[in-house]
Order: sequence, then C-alpha cells, then structure tokens
Amino acid sequence: MSDPNSPNLRHFSDQLGLKAQARRLWTDMRAALDEMSAWDRGVHIFWLLGPFILLIERTPADIWLSFIALAFAARSILLRQGAWLQRFWVRAAFAFWAVCLIAALASSLPAYSFGEAFVWFRFPLFAMATTFWLARDKRLLYAMLASTAIGIVLMCGILTAEILIVGQQGGRLSWPYGDLVPGNYLAKAGLPAFTIAVALAVSVRGRLATIAAFFALISMVLSLVTGERINFLIRACGGMLAALVWKPKLRRFALLVAVEALAVVVAFQMVPQLGNRFIDTFVEQLPTAASSPYYRAMMPGVLAAQQSPVLGVGPGNLRHMCVEIVAGAPNMDCHPHPHNFYIQIAGEVGLVGLIFAVVFIGAMIWACFLANLRNRANVVAATAFIVPFGFFWPIASTADFFGQWNNLFMWSALALSLAACNLAPDKSPPASSPISPTSSPISKGRQ
Repeated sequence: MSDPNSPNLRHFSDQLGLKAQARRLWTDMRAALDEMSAWDRGVHIFWLLGPFILLIERTPADIWLSFIALAFAARSILLRQGAWLQRFWVRAAFAFWAVCLIAALASSLPAYSFGEAFVWFRFPLFAMATTFWLARDKRLLYAMLASTAIGIVLMCGILTAEILIVGQQGGRLSWPYGDLVPGNYLAKAGLPAFTIAVALAVSVRGRLATIAAFFALISMVLSLVTGERINFLIRACGGMLAALVWKPKLRRFALLVAVEALAVVVAFQMVPQLGNRFIDTFVEQLPTAASSPYYRAMMPGVLAAQQSPVLGVGPGNLRHMCVEIVAGAPNMDCHPHPHNFYIQIAGEVGLVGLIFAVVFIGAMIWACFLANLRNRANVVAATAFIVPFGFFWPIASTADFFGQWNNLFMWSALALSLAACNLAPDKSPPASSPISPTSSPISKGRQ
C-alpha cells in the first residue's frame, strides 16, 4: 500500500491533473471517514451534505445545523471533553450569550426575548462543533470546502434557469427558495470557497487558475443579477482582498479586476434596471438624511439604545416594541430589525451587550487572522479572516443578528473560517503547493 505521508502523495501540484486532484480529495475524505466509528462517520457525512441542504429551505437547514450543534454539546459532555472551552473566542461567545440572556430577563417581554436569545446560541455552537470536532482533520475541511464549491455551482445553475424561464421579478431573483435570498447563499455560505477561488486565480498557474477564475467570474455575475446589493459588495470586496493577501501576481490581479468590471458594465447595459438599482437607487438610499429608507429603518434601534442604554429592550424585542419606542418621533419606520448589527445589538442588548459583542466578533476575526500569520503558505488559512471581517463590517446594512435565515448562511461560513485556525504549517511544502490535503497525521489525521 502507498505511504500516505510520502512527498508524492502529500501535496497538490501544478503538474497533477484536475481529475487526479479531485480523485485525491475524494480518496482522502474516504480515508478520513474510514478511521472513525460508525456514529462519527454518519455525523460527518451529514455535516458534509450541509451546502446541499442549505439549497432546500430554511427549516431543513436549521435542522441540519441544530442537530450538529446539539450533537457536539452532548458529545463533549459524555466524553468530558472541554479543552475547546479554553479558546478566547469561545469564552467571548459564552460571555456575550450570558449578557443576552440577562438582558432578555430584564426586558418587558422576558419570555419571548429569552427564547430568542437562548436558541440563537445554536449558531456559534455549530461553529464550535465544526472547529473542534468535524473539521479537525484537514482532509475533511478541504472536503467541506469542495462541497461548498459544488453547492455554489448548483446555485448558479438554478439562478441561470430562473433567468431563462421567468426572468427577474422587480429586479430580484428568488429561486430556489421563493424568497429574495439566493444572493445570501452565494455571498455568505459560499464566501470561503469563493475567496479561495479568487486567490488561486491570481496566484497559481495552469488549468486550476483558469477554472478558479471562471468559477469566480460566473458566480460574481449571478450574485449581481440577484439584485442583492450588500451581498454583492461582500463578495466583490472579499474577492479583491483575497486576491491581495495570498501570493498575488499583480498583472493577473489587474486582469481579473478588469474582466469582472467589464462583466458588470455589460450586465448593466443589458439589464438597465440593474444599473439603476446598484448605482442610482443605492446612492439615493444611503442613510445620510432623514429621507433615506435605511436612515428611517436604523433610527428606531438608535432610539431604543437611548431609552434603554444599559441592557437594551431585549434580544428580538425591537420588532414588537418599535411602534411604542418611536411614538411621536418623525422619520422612523418600524421593521423587524434596524438593518445594522451594531445598532441592533445596542438597541436590544444595550451598551453592555455591545461591548461584549465587539469583543466576541473581534476575537473571531483575530483568531482567523492569526491563522493567516502562522500559515501564509496555505491558501485556506491565509484567506480565512476575510469571512468574519466581511460579515461584521460595521457600516454595512445587515440582516437580523438574531434571525434564522441570515444566521444559517453566515455561520456555516464562519465555522469553516474558524476551522482553518486548526491548519498547522507544513514543514516541507513544495513551492507551488497551495494546499496539502494530506499530511503527517496527528491522532489519525487530526490537526
């Protein structure tokens, strides 16, 4: 039997055909799964199916994520494994959660708010499950990234079919959900795979670079056509940053930017309402004046923070208390959330919650950035920090911080980025190797 630790089997190579690379990923995944018990193997396979389950609907996706989170909690208790609780970002998550629960109990709608805060923790718990259990083996982390890339391809096919069959409705796309969120899948659930593809497109040679560039370009165009402006900006800015942080070739970077800019211009010319939505309407709606719909949506959160500065009105309560909060105040509209994470946290969990949230978010970004500093030779580790950095950019318009749909997409990506922190630098990688799907295993392939 071939030695899995031999240099000829340990690394991707530019000389290795794409089919052989795909076969290697499959073989490595199978080998990693074969080393597990039947229970562990089943849960890992279920986890790897996540990008396809996310394509179905929010309820199946929530069942997938919640089961994995609860399975990890039960496993940790039964096996008395608590070393993962020593990580700072984990402690920061629990501390922020505790503040949310206290704020909920102190609110005027404690039962509802406590329930919202309590079940929200399944999202960071899922990230912990991925980081400290499911993706500890780099072979499975790479397999999940490949699964995510396939999910993006499927979503692009679905959106292309929608364009050809029914076209845009009000400048937006909605397949496969019947809701205006497919751009969320591409921009959030797919962001780790997308940033890696862009980094490879501007850094490596051969067919892999060509396919990575084509993958990035097509998914960017379809992200644009969904009509979801902030999600498109997350992908555009995240992609440009990824192209610069990992061994960039500046000429190829300039070519990639030029091609994608040309594609956007062509799309605007072919579909004029896209240009109006992404440029004219976007500029008009910037929250710089009372006439802006975003200003009117965000201000109730600011007013809630002013009225309840210490612990806020309670997680999730703003949607029910908004009319009372803005009574008599002009130029304010009530929505389920104020369209900005930090304004929502300040209004619903107060100044105390905002401080703990900033520490928690900062800890995740810093953990991923340390992965970049420790292992810059690995494209997965080098680009990991872009995901939390992009999601939690403070001046962006955002979805509901405590909501279901947004968090399902967002935390599936955050989990993979935090799992990249496990990737240890390879002591002897070949100069051209972007990732190494197998390496000298620690505890049967664990990192």
